Amino acid sequence: MLRFVVKRLLSLALSLIVASGVIFLVVEVAPGDPASFMLGINAQPETVAALRAELGLDQSRLARYLQWTGGMLTGDFGTSYTYRTPVAQMIADRLWVSLPLALYALALSTLIAFPAGILAAARRGRPADIGVMGATQLGVAIPNFWFAMMLVLIFAIQLRWFSAGGFPGWDAGFFAALKALTLPAIALALPQAAILARIMRSSLLDILGEDFIRTARAKGLTARQALWRHGVRNALIPVLTIIGLQFAFLLAGAIIIEQVFFLPGLGRLIFQSITQRDLIVVESVVMLLVFAVIMVNFLVDLAYAAVDPRLRLRA
Repeated sequence: MLRFVVKRLLSLALSLIVASGVIFLVVEVAPGDPASFMLGINAQPETVAALRAELGLDQSRLARYLQWTGGMLTGDFGTSYTYRTPVAQMIADRLWVSLPLALYALALSTLIAFPAGILAAARRGRPADIGVMGATQLGVAIPNFWFAMMLVLIFAIQLRWFSAGGFPGWDAGFFAALKALTLPAIALALPQAAILARIMRSSLLDILGEDFIRTARAKGLTARQALWRHGVRNALIPVLTIIGLQFAFLLAGAIIIEQVFFLPGLGRLIFQSITQRDLIVVESVVMLLVFAVIMVNFLVDLAYAAVDPRLRLRA
């Protein structure tokens, strides 16, 4: 098991090094100069040059890359060009919105998908299976931003059960903040729940057709007992991959949902930083999200090893 973990950690470190180089190069080759953008088109060349020197943009790309990566290792993500605020502070403030939102949506997605997928597999070909698969097909087809606007129209404007947008902050109370995240979490969770339910059903049907399930039935287990004792656990291996990828997507891909609900999260921060040419913020936030994706995949690999001992033996 130790060798397995060490190999995964080396792979994680190599992936982070490659990702940091790619992110830096992609952002740097984007057209436009942050200093010229901040000062406007009528700024004098001397003023632009002075601001570039103040922001460190007059240094070579290699020096800026080494300074950026070295700072991240110590927790210093640099200073925002636009707001003149430490990037780490900006990320920390918005992470307390995006991270709870992603966890909330993932919890809702899992709670919906697991019973739906297991029910569809256990009732294969019956009305319950047809109904679940029809609902999941609808969930996959509907864009989440359109679904989010429908939630606002119904539950915020007509019923007035929730606010149409904004975030009061955790200082306003846990339940008040959670209530503000409920509609965005539902908008993010239902499409992902549809995908996860279909994967759960497919994986469980494959397992139920294996020889060891028939052997368990021959030894006297009922269909329900064989399903829960042997089927569900073995079907979780591919499902764990989808859950890990979904969490990374929910954390990094909620830009549109955060715009719809006016949530001050990481997605909205990236959008604003791109429009303002705040390169250091874009690089740091994207790198943080890449780190989250890679770390989630690492934890999924560990979960694989916990569920399937054969992976530990191969490692």
